[in-house]
Amino acid sequence: MTIMSAREFNRDVSAAKRAAGDAPVVITDRGEPAFVLLSIEEYRRIGERGIDLVERLSMDDDLDIEFEPVRIELQAPEL
Repeated sequence: MTIMSAREFNRDVSAAKRAAGDAPVVITDRGEPAFVLLSIEEYRRIGERGIDLVERLSMDDDLDIEFEPVRIELQAPEL
């Protein structure tokens, strides 16, 4: 993902378009994310098909993330 300021975007729109061909481009306004520039293919993939929440949150199978949940014991307070 590429991040560029609104000033950088206005100065070089072509660079933003090239970067959006590879991954979404976040455009910031006063240092805060304000807009996202996507290729039409990416927009269609996430928007027009109506991808469900599970698919949006799913991760690529080639990612190897270790996760060890911690078991906690909770007790209700006595009244």
